[in-house]
Amino acid sequence: MSITRSTPPAGTLPAPSAAQAADALIQFDTRPASSFVRLPVVCSLYACSPATAWRWVKAGKIPAPVKLSDRVTAWRVGDLRAALAQIAA
Repeated sequence: MSITRSTPPAGTLPAPSAAQAADALIQFDTRPASSFVRLPVVCSLYACSPATAWRWVKAGKIPAPVKLSDRVTAWRVGDLRAALAQIAA
């Protein structure tokens, strides 16, 4: 008899759905520069995995996030827009 889990194991985050990522990208352009976005949005903007996003932060290719609390890390929208503009230029 096998047991299937309907929830991910403790300590892991479920992957965002395609709809959530699409909504986040649509809203990205209308957000104020001082607002924050989380890792799934950054991964969608840069078309990369979470591990790659963190590697690129360490390498300086993506702006460093801000620690909002013990368990919440987010990126400033203005910082991401500036970084994306430099890549596009």
